[in-house]
Amino acid sequence: MAIEMTTGPEPTVVARDRIAVAAGLALLVAGLILVMFVLPAEYAVDPLGIGARTGLLDLGATGQQVEALNAAASAGGAQGQTAIIVPRDKAFQQETVTFNIAPGEGMEYKYRLDKGQALLFSWTASVPVEYEAHAEPDGAPRGYAQSYEKGTNRASASGTLTAPFSGIHGWYWKNPTGSAITVTLATSGFYNLAHEFRTGMPVKNKTFQ
Repeated sequence: MAIEMTTGPEPTVVARDRIAVAAGLALLVAGLILVMFVLPAEYAVDPLGIGARTGLLDLGATGQQVEALNAAASAGGAQGQTAIIVPRDKAFQQETVTFNIAPGEGMEYKYRLDKGQALLFSWTASVPVEYEAHAEPDGAPRGYAQSYEKGTNRASASGTLTAPFSGIHGWYWKNPTGSAITVTLATSGFYNLAHEFRTGMPVKNKTFQ
């Protein structure tokens, strides 16, 4: 009587099946980790809602905001945005000056600034005055001035003036009353010259060391 014997699958086939199952499980686990943790934390994507419950979604949203800000800063630099920090060889200057202005008289006070230099300022008048902030570019025709801001009936102003070109930049004030008034100006910046202009009088120049 003949006995039939059966054999199982070849060992190499069994090993290959086990490897395939293990690889499939590994891919499944990796996919779950991606969906449950990586997407919420890195990209603020939360298809299962687990990121919101664990706080990972907030972390991802913050990361996206930071990335957007960094991208905007890089794009601004590539487009020639003004440098954030500009080193200077000398310390900044600062002064506070008070001008007496006769009835109906006008006067100007301007600083020499190079293009891109900033001037912090604050001025006050004892009564509301007529005023204009303006500048004379280097090389401009005699008598030319570019106006930044002007108005009437104002007794104070503060801000930052950033020179769009090299030249002298400052203010004109006119006393609209029948009595003498005062205007006090406080500034700081990297200027080295200031000029005071009054009709019929020589220009007063001030040098800063």
